[in-house]
Amino acid sequence: MKLRIKGNSIRLRLLRSEVERFAADGSISDEIRFGPNGLRYTVVMSPEAESILAQFDNGEITISVPETAARRWASSDEVGFETQQEIGPDQSLAIIVEKDFECIDRPDDPDRADAFPNPGSECGSI
Repeated sequence: MKLRIKGNSIRLRLLRSEVERFAADGSISDEIRFGPNGLRYTVVMSPEAESILAQFDNGEITISVPETAARRWASSDEVGFETQQEIGPDQSLAIIVEKDFECIDRPDDPDRADAFPNPGSECGSI
């Protein structure tokens, strides 16, 4: 699972095998280590969630996704989902979870075999 953070936005990209594990297990996690400490990031299906929600607690980012939306996404051609989470007066956090497509211009990408087929390669553009 790839994590991208920029300003007040967080994007998670999942490879095919990760989407399959997410669908089967109801959650998927990864982490980056900084010596003995690390940052864990998790996407979880939540039957109680009414909308996509991000939380940060005890060194872990958790993105909760309504179970119905998560299952529909995992079993379809739907690329992903995104939302804006209000975090304060005139402030929001952009949350994006999407399928990871193969890189057209990097045939040596180590994730290529597990990535989703890039729709840009079929139509001639990205």
